[in-house]
Amino acid sequence: MTADIHLYDKDTIDNLSYSTSEVAILAKNYWLPIMKAGSSHFIDNVNSQLLALAIDDLVLPVTVNSKELENCYVCSPYNHYVTYSKEELKTLKNPFLEKNLEIIINIFGLFFNLGQINRVVIVHNLLLSTNLYPDLSSEQITEITKTLKKYFPTHAIIFRSINTFVSDDLFNAFKNNSYHMIGSRQIYLFNPKDQSAMRTKMRWRLKQDLKLIQQQGYEAIDSSQISSEDIPRLVELYNALYLEKYSYHNPQFNDRFLALALENKALQIKALRKAGKIDGAIGFYEVNGVMTTPILGYDTTLPQEVGLYRMLSALLTVEAIEKGIVLHQSSGAASFKRFRGFISNIEYSAVFYQHLPWWRQLVWRFLGVLVNRMAVPLMKKYKL
Repeated sequence: MTADIHLYDKDTIDNLSYSTSEVAILAKNYWLPIMKAGSSHFIDNVNSQLLALAIDDLVLPVTVNSKELENCYVCSPYNHYVTYSKEELKTLKNPFLEKNLEIIINIFGLFFNLGQINRVVIVHNLLLSTNLYPDLSSEQITEITKTLKKYFPTHAIIFRSINTFVSDDLFNAFKNNSYHMIGSRQIYLFNPKDQSAMRTKMRWRLKQDLKLIQQQGYEAIDSSQISSEDIPRLVELYNALYLEKYSYHNPQFNDRFLALALENKALQIKALRKAGKIDGAIGFYEVNGVMTTPILGYDTTLPQEVGLYRMLSALLTVEAIEKGIVLHQSSGAASFKRFRGFISNIEYSAVFYQHLPWWRQLVWRFLGVLVNRMAVPLMKKYKL
């Protein structure tokens, strides 16, 4: 049976009728405004053509790019595998290995650029660090692939953020559709329904992290207690952590993005406030029994002993426990997350490129071998 599938741009999106599905509502409240205003209006370092793909009762965001090498990694494979990867080398804490790997990455970067690695169409790309997926059948993936091959015959087709923690079904559905699974990063997840993850020591650590909120004199507040006047502070805190401390290649969300997320309830926000000032905040969303946090920030000028990250992480964990859903904590802070019962898993991008010229297929095949045989073992060994 052929799926009912349509592709919309900003000029035709008003013709789309939304279903009541969770992902369709997210698209209406979040993706529709971004489509109409443009990606860079909300995220300073994202420049992409934005579309919406409707299939059955789902509405999936789609980004299309041709080159844009300096784009954020959320829509640029070149940034993800070359530019950002070079910055991540410092976490190896092995100067000899770092220097040699940087030389290798630079050489490969030239090869990837010549192979037009950034000529891609990315499906269900919310322009966030992690894309959470609805139930997507193998048949729907087949129809999506056929449609995008027709409209974008010179683009590789990608689905980011695929893992096997919750279920192998989606991972296997892509493989059954001849997608190539290329590792992207090591992530950390927590399933409150897994009793082994809630051992006595883990419960004790969570309890201690939560006690810090009162001990440090903070009040935990939610979206209903956050006003538009707080938005610049939320952006400041996010920038302090994700841009200034980590990398400017992370999504550079601006005030307009946070205003959209708050007003349209695209993200749920929790924050830590003391004496009327917010010192830490998280913004998260849920799809299909999984939650993740694209917005996290805290005042990095305060002493580490204050424990802002511990408190924010605890608030997220409690939210997941109360709702009985999986918490996807992205990558980074590996030892902290393992210490609190989070389980590591390799995240992949599913890539379809068989319709491309042989020389461009060669680039993707080479990347797959390079990442899966070299980078993924390093991620696991160094617990990146």
